[in-house]
Amino acid sequence: MLESIDWSQPWYDSVRDAASRLSADTHFRDTFCQQAASLGLRNHLDRPISFVQQEDLPEGTAYEEHIGATGCIPTRDNLHDFFNGLVWLTFPRIKVQLNALQAAQIALDGVGKSRGPARDAATIFDENAALLVVRDDAQGQALIDALRGHRWHEAFVERRAQWGVDAQVWLFGHALMEKLVAPRKAITAHTRIVLASDDFFVLDHEARRAWLDATIAQQLADEGLSTAGFTPMQALGVPGWWPEQGEAFYADATVFRPKRAAAVK
Repeated sequence: MLESIDWSQPWYDSVRDAASRLSADTHFRDTFCQQAASLGLRNHLDRPISFVQQEDLPEGTAYEEHIGATGCIPTRDNLHDFFNGLVWLTFPRIKVQLNALQAAQIALDGVGKSRGPARDAATIFDENAALLVVRDDAQGQALIDALRGHRWHEAFVERRAQWGVDAQVWLFGHALMEKLVAPRKAITAHTRIVLASDDFFVLDHEARRAWLDATIAQQLADEGLSTAGFTPMQALGVPGWWPEQGEAFYADATVFRPKRAAAVK
C-alpha cells in the first residue's frame, strides 16, 4: 500500500517529516502512537492522542465524537487513514480545533442525516484543504484576487515567479493527499489563504509549519469556519507541481474553468 506513494512529489512536503519516521518493521499505526506520545499530543479535553484500530470505535458512536471524548483516533489499514495520521502529527493544533468544533456541533445537534454548515466546513477542511500562505503585500493581494477571480493564466503563468517564494502551498486534507497518489489534472483543493508577513518567509521549514499550525488553529477558535472561506485551486496547476505546465495546460477550460457570471436578479 505505502509503496504506491511517491514521496519526492512536492505536494507531500508538508507531511514528509512525519513520514520519514516510519519503519518497515512497525505498523504505521504503532509508529504514529509513538510519535504522538513523544510530541505530547492531547485533544481539547486534554486526553492523550493515540491511534487505534477501527474496531475500537463503539457501534453507534460518531467518529469525531469518539476522538473528542477519548483522544483515540480509529485508523484503518488504508491510505486515507494513513495520511490522516500524518496530518495529525504535522498540524496537531489545527486537527484538535477541527475536532473540537465537530464534537461541539454533534453535542448540540446530534449526528443526524445532515452535518449542518459548521460540520460541513470542518469536514471539507479536514478532507480536502490546501493552505496557501501569501506574502501580505500588493503583489500577494493581486495573486489572491486572480485566484478568487478564476483568472488562472494570470495566477499561474503571469505570476509564476511568486510561487514558492511569496506564495507557498502546504497540503492539509488527507483525502486530497490520497487522491494525489494517482495524480490527475482535475484534482482541486479547497484552499484556505493565509496572509503572512515577511518574517514568515525567512523561517525554516519546521518553524513555518509550527507558525501555520498555531495561527490557523487560533483563527478557527476565534472565528469558526464556513464553506465561504475556501477558494478552489487545481493542485497540479501550482507552478512546479507538474512537468508540462505550458500555455496549453492552463488553457484547458474543462479544468481551469472561468468564474461563473453572477446571476442577474
